[in-house]
Amino acid sequence: MALLSAILEILQRPTIGDVLTELMMLMTPLWIAVFVGVLVGWAWRPKWANLIDSSKSKGSSDSSPISSFSVLVQPLFSTGLGSIPGLNSLKMQLPSCISWTDGDDDGGFHQPSLPNTDCRLVVLQFSFDFLDMIGSENSALVTENDLEHICRLVEEKDGGPAWIQMMDRSTETMSYQAWRRDPENGPPQYRSRSVYEDATPEMMRDFFWDDDSRKKWDDMLIDAQTLEECPTTGTMVVHWTRKFPFFCSDREYIIGRRIWESGRSYYCVTKGVPYPSVPRRNKPRRVDLYYSSWCIRAVESKREVGQLTACEVLLFHHEDMGIPWELAKLGVRQGMWGAVKKIDPGLRAYQRERASGAPLSRCAFMAQINTKFSREDMRSLEATKSGSAEGENPDKTEKPLGRNIPRVLVVGGAIALACSLDRGLLTKAVIFGVARRFAKIGKRL
Repeated sequence: MALLSAILEILQRPTIGDVLTELMMLMTPLWIAVFVGVLVGWAWRPKWANLIDSSKSKGSSDSSPISSFSVLVQPLFSTGLGSIPGLNSLKMQLPSCISWTDGDDDGGFHQPSLPNTDCRLVVLQFSFDFLDMIGSENSALVTENDLEHICRLVEEKDGGPAWIQMMDRSTETMSYQAWRRDPENGPPQYRSRSVYEDATPEMMRDFFWDDDSRKKWDDMLIDAQTLEECPTTGTMVVHWTRKFPFFCSDREYIIGRRIWESGRSYYCVTKGVPYPSVPRRNKPRRVDLYYSSWCIRAVESKREVGQLTACEVLLFHHEDMGIPWELAKLGVRQGMWGAVKKIDPGLRAYQRERASGAPLSRCAFMAQINTKFSREDMRSLEATKSGSAEGENPDKTEKPLGRNIPRVLVVGGAIALACSLDRGLLTKAVIFGVARRFAKIGKRL
């Protein structure tokens, strides 16, 4: 109240100059207090802040696995977690190239000089084993559940809202249709169907998976790096940096991806995954909620009737970019066709490059490692699961008879009671309010 009265008194000054002078005199102590608070907070910052600063100054351009591993492990042993028996036993399992001391001067974990390359490999393997032990890397896998999900999306049996068509365009060599839907919780979801003439599903699969080629036709992709790959399943973890408009900072993505094959249909799943090995930064901002998956299969060409010389790509995409969803929808609607038109020239250049005998990139090679499955077997398995679930819980949809009170009876009884009691308007209002509450409860039950 004192501050408010002081401001009102200042506003009553006769001239604008007096008002501005008084406001400056009032605000100066507040700015001094803010400056002193920031200065004191920075001077008394905790030790982990110094650790982050040193890791940024050294580790941003340092590719040594020891430096990043030290930043991850040292806080665990220097903040009291070293007293845990499991972590104490870990001291005895350290490789010989890592020294451990019980002193408290610098946390007890030291980064020694690396005598040879073998030691680097040992420490790198040890760091991954440690991360697996605490369960941080296990969630980065793309599983069979993701395959089932994209299959339901393709067949439009995922139980989501209805799709609303927003675009239908075509050129001589491609056609494009797009839909959107707005779920109750989460960002807008998009579905598109593209048909490319004179293209095989295998070529489209390699084309969309090839990050080196994507940089040539995708203007938003600044950088793409492979973090992990599995030579057995073809699963990859990649790090993307994408350029956003001038009013937004760039975004980074940690994407897990994998391809399943059924006949000549390819189900390509890419989604955002947690990856603690890559620390977060202020810029670019990381996008955690990201899903972009597609189904690629041969379809009949519009040029040659009865010939499966065209390729259909069904894309399902949504992400939370950290901007208002209505603004994101506006941007997508305005820039969608401009971005889509660039795919077809990029595809034709990729086809010519492959026809010339150019070697495959690593990403294109990994795209050819697929997990085969039978779509018919999956349909029968889903039917069996749904049938068994209904059989186990047959009475879940039935309402308890004792609580299934018809709404008409509740309201009718309230009217009869209110008419029989002559207690004034307030009494009748209370009776009707209680009756309406019970009617709503009965309806929910």
